[in-house]
Amino acid sequence: MLTLKPNCECCDKDLPADAADAVICSFECTFCADCASERLPGGRCPNCGGELVKRPVRPVDRLAKFPASDKRVVKAHGFCGSA
Repeated sequence: MLTLKPNCECCDKDLPADAADAVICSFECTFCADCASERLPGGRCPNCGGELVKRPVRPVDRLAKFPASDKRVVKAHGFCGSA
């Protein structure tokens, strides 16, 4: 089951479980679509170099039993600058 992290690792933008602009890599590093296209080198994950794809949206009726994570992750990637 995906963790569904609550924010962009680069700019710290809120990305709720139903965010249409959340992208992830195969390690579930999470970014907003804007950072993926404008800030991340080649639109790839800066942690693993993997492909970033649209994060699936968990159905609302499943969020109660399988909630999204509330643990925010922000990493100091040089190209992210300060959010």
